Amino acid sequence: MAINNSRKNLSILIHTLGWVMLCVVLMLLSPLSWRMGEIDLPVEYWWKQVFLVISLIAIFYANQFLIVPRILLKSKTYIYLFLVLGGGVLFYYTVVTFEQLIQYPLRMHETFNPDRPFDPGRRWIYGDMFQAMLYLVSIGLSTSLALVQKWQNDEEHRQELEKQRIKTELSYLKAQINPHFFFNTLNNIYSLTNLDIKKAQEALLKLSRMMRYVLYENQKETTLLSKEVDFIRDYIELMKMRLTDKVKLHIQLDEPTDNHTISPMLLLPFLENCFKHGISSQAESSIHVKLEIMGKTVFFETRNHIFPVNTESPEAKEHGIGLVNTQRRLSLLYPGKHRLKFGKSDDNQEYYVNLTLNLE
Repeated sequence: MAINNSRKNLSILIHTLGWVMLCVVLMLLSPLSWRMGEIDLPVEYWWKQVFLVISLIAIFYANQFLIVPRILLKSKTYIYLFLVLGGGVLFYYTVVTFEQLIQYPLRMHETFNPDRPFDPGRRWIYGDMFQAMLYLVSIGLSTSLALVQKWQNDEEHRQELEKQRIKTELSYLKAQINPHFFFNTLNNIYSLTNLDIKKAQEALLKLSRMMRYVLYENQKETTLLSKEVDFIRDYIELMKMRLTDKVKLHIQLDEPTDNHTISPMLLLPFLENCFKHGISSQAESSIHVKLEIMGKTVFFETRNHIFPVNTESPEAKEHGIGLVNTQRRLSLLYPGKHRLKFGKSDDNQEYYVNLTLNLE
């Protein structure tokens, strides 16, 4: 709203200055070229100049707000050209009629050529050409201004639609991420209930704390990076409860010191991917999670072993959903401010994710 008001005020100022400059040209510069200090111009001259200014203002705004929007922008080009030419003829004869009404030709002849007889049929060609030029300038400027304003309005409308589209898409992506996260976590807790009730209760308490984060922070556009790191720690601790000694965890998480903000739950899919596809009940494995903070730049890295997954299992069907959603969220929220690489290692034994994120 403030931007629109500022733009409106600037437009009014530009229009006012433009018409003031026109008045200066018609009221001062032209008379000065006629040695105004030596010749007393008749009052009819000033009446005509005022009439020209009023006529040009009417032509300017009629063309800008009526003819261009209703004719030219409706693809009626030939009709518009016909109206412009017809308007030029009408403008010319209107000026001539006004001159005759106030006896402008006679008074100007008496001022500049008092010793010669007056010929009412003779006109000053250069004066008519100057008036025609003023008409064309008024039409040209008003048409250009109307087209620029139309382009600006279309661009603002397009940007607003793009913002709404991105907002809707981000809401959709978040809606996909949340059920995905809870589905995996509840599966883990369900497994614990058959092994250790106490651990299952502890897991429920941690899940409750994480749910509060999801319910309150995930509804915001951004959250503190420190809260996101705490959420990651809770998630890892929850995952530890179901791991065996065959899984080695290598966790390195820097503690945020500044009040940087980040999109909530942005890093969760990378962790989910590690714990879902990087552990085995039979073979030894390791998971590496590293988060470094250097100024306003976050470096996040995960590495995990690759184990075959049953193609009929829900995990196989959901494989990659979180990563694809996160990649899309990054492109929408941090365009040009992130670098993401993920894939298999050269020996196809590990899956890695490297994310560099600028939080400026």
